[in-house]
Amino acid sequence: MPELPEVEVTRMGIAPYLEGRRISQVIIRQPKLRWPIPKELPYQLQGREVVTVKRRAKYLLLNFDMGTLIIHLGMSGSLRMLQADNQTLEEVTEASAKLERMEYGYSPGKHDHFDLILVGGSVLRFKDPRRFGAILWQPDCVDQHPLLSHLGPEPLGDHFSAVYLYQLSRGRKTTIKALLMNNQVVVGVGNIYANEALFHAKINPRTAAGRIGLSRYEKLVQNVKSVLHKAIEAGGSSLRDFVNSDGTPGYFQQQYWVYGRTGMPCRHCGEQIKQIKQVQRSSFYCPVCQKS
Repeated sequence: MPELPEVEVTRMGIAPYLEGRRISQVIIRQPKLRWPIPKELPYQLQGREVVTVKRRAKYLLLNFDMGTLIIHLGMSGSLRMLQADNQTLEEVTEASAKLERMEYGYSPGKHDHFDLILVGGSVLRFKDPRRFGAILWQPDCVDQHPLLSHLGPEPLGDHFSAVYLYQLSRGRKTTIKALLMNNQVVVGVGNIYANEALFHAKINPRTAAGRIGLSRYEKLVQNVKSVLHKAIEAGGSSLRDFVNSDGTPGYFQQQYWVYGRTGMPCRHCGEQIKQIKQVQRSSFYCPVCQKS
C-alpha cells in the first residue's frame, strides 16, 4: 500500500501540472471503487479551477474554489500525468471524444478507472487494479469529512513532538509499534517506515509505549521525521504496484535496514533480523540493536 512518502511524492509530481488549471471534462470508467465515485462529479468539476494540491495523511486533496476532490490510492492505486500540446477548448472537446474511442494516444487500460482532463488536453489518470482506492467529493470544509475529521497530527509537522508522544503514552500498555501506526495519534507512519524508524531509534517494536521515557521519544520522533524525509527524497518505496506520476518507481526499498530482511544480517551488528506478527502486521527488528 502506498504510504505517506509515496503519496507525498505523487502530490509533488502532479501539483505543478494541476494548480491553476481548469477541468475540461471528467471521465468515469469504473465507479465501483472502495466507495462509489459520485455520479454527479463530471458536472460538479467541469470548468472549475484547481486552486491547490495538498496532502492530509495518505489522502490527496485537490482543492477547488468550492469543494475538494479527495483521492486515496488504496492498496494498488497510482496517478499519472499524461501530457498534450496546448489546444483550444474546441480541440479539447474533440480530444476528449477521442479518449473514449481510444484513438488519442492515451488509450486507457483495463484498470484505468478515472480521468481528469484539463483545458489544454493534459490528463490526470487514476489506475487501481485492486479497486481499494477512493475518489470522493467534499463540498465544504474538507477537514470535516468523516475520513479526515479524527486524524492525528502530521509526522513532519511541528505538533508531532517527543513531548506530545510522551504525554499521550503515559499509562498505555499498547506497544510502541501500534501507537506509531494509530492514525488518531499520528498519521501516515505506515508499517515500512515505523519498522525503519524504530530500528534507528534502537527501540524494540514490542516495547510498551508507556515505558518509554522522554529522551527516547526525542530520538524516535527525530528518526520518524528523518526516515520519512529520506523516503520522499528517494521517490518512495516501490514494492508492488506503486509508480510516481511520471511512471518511474521509488527507490527507498534499497535503503531498508530491517523491513523485509528476515534472516538477513543486521547492517549494524550482523545479528539476524527477526520477524514477528503485531496486530496482523509484520514487524522486523534486530534483537541486539533493539533489545528494549
